[in-house]
Amino acid sequence: MRCFDLSVFEAPLRVPELRLGPVLLRPFLPSDLPLVRQAATDPYIPAVTSVPSAYSDDGGRAFIERQQGLALEGHGYPFVIADSADPRQGLGGLGLWLHEIESGRASIGYWVVPTARGKKMAGWALRGVVAFAFEVLAIPRLHLFIEPWNIASRRTAEFAGFMQEALLHEWERINDVQRDVYAYALVRERWLTRGDTGRTDVMD
Repeated sequence: MRCFDLSVFEAPLRVPELRLGPVLLRPFLPSDLPLVRQAATDPYIPAVTSVPSAYSDDGGRAFIERQQGLALEGHGYPFVIADSADPRQGLGGLGLWLHEIESGRASIGYWVVPTARGKKMAGWALRGVVAFAFEVLAIPRLHLFIEPWNIASRRTAEFAGFMQEALLHEWERINDVQRDVYAYALVRERWLTRGDTGRTDVMD
């Protein structure tokens, strides 16, 4: 079994392609401007990400370049969520972030555009990144934070095996308001014991 090793996370990081079920996860590309344009029209995505709330092509390109830069600088792995049948068309984004990696933990955030919701695409994407984080990177603990009202996102987390740990009061500032969030976590040792390994294809 692979051991946790901080040297794996030295910059620059290479964002791989991951395939699981109906989903392909891949790096952001300059051709993903339509995805950023769609995301910018959603009332919630720009509030919790760096997607621009007022879209322009220049702003969209800047967003994509930031995602690419985050990997090059070693901050994490920003993925586009795409349908494996049409990998060029982005459906959302998912980030595996390494700000706390020296403590053996990483955080995950995800979003999908409205037209892709209700199809479990985010759930399959999350499962794929969990397998990558545990099998390839050997990260001991993954966690994510979800507002209590966001039932769909909570179901996505549970679909990927995350368990709710706590309600954190006024944890995150969203639209100038302190918001409560649920903390969800998944631990590598428990995941390995459960026997969920070997289900994600990592493509160079």
